[in-house]
Amino acid sequence: MKTFVLNGWAANEHAWDLCAFERDRVFSYVEQLDGAPEGAISAEHDPVMLVGWSMGGSGALRLACQFPEKIAALVLLAATPRMMADPESDWKGMTPRRLEALRYGLKFTRGAGFFGTPEGVPEIYDADDDANLERGLKYLLETDLRTKLERTFPAGCRAPDVAILQSERDGIVHPSNAVYLARIFPDAKKETVPGGEHAIPVSAHELVDRAVCETAALARGRVTSRQ
Repeated sequence: MKTFVLNGWAANEHAWDLCAFERDRVFSYVEQLDGAPEGAISAEHDPVMLVGWSMGGSGALRLACQFPEKIAALVLLAATPRMMADPESDWKGMTPRRLEALRYGLKFTRGAGFFGTPEGVPEIYDADDDANLERGLKYLLETDLRTKLERTFPAGCRAPDVAILQSERDGIVHPSNAVYLARIFPDAKKETVPGGEHAIPVSAHELVDRAVCETAALARGRVTSRQ
């Protein structure tokens, strides 16, 4: 079973340097916008595991809805089906003003210390070019996967093996979003990461490794039992 990693907005591959789990490919946020993960999943004969962080977590959820029979496992790190706040449903998320502040913050800091990245870890963000950054922000602004998730994974249906990791005071993805995901995937293993860092692959890489290892083992067992 291959493991595909979906990176966060503006993040580079160094985001995963501290993680020890084996991965077959890391898809940048630009590759996600260009549809590369869809092509890779379609080319696989066997089910795959997706590890998605932040915007990549949204991408993993989107792909799980698109390929429900080909996604054996999901590891969701600071993931959300909707990044933006929705006053009509009391959904907790960012405001457009906050999202715009992130764009300017990345532009002027070139990623240094961005999103609460702990000191002493690899630099995990790239400024990238304005066109790509705007495409990513447009995705974050417009994407809402809640209806798709609820239709694809209704109560009682067979779902992938899922692990959910969420920081307790994340300033980008509200912790209540993880509660929603746990309702969609009631058998998921949910773990709260102490602190407020959004950059879970570097701030809690040991927890990420454990979640990937345990979730992959469960998924392999289920795939084998069905063969």
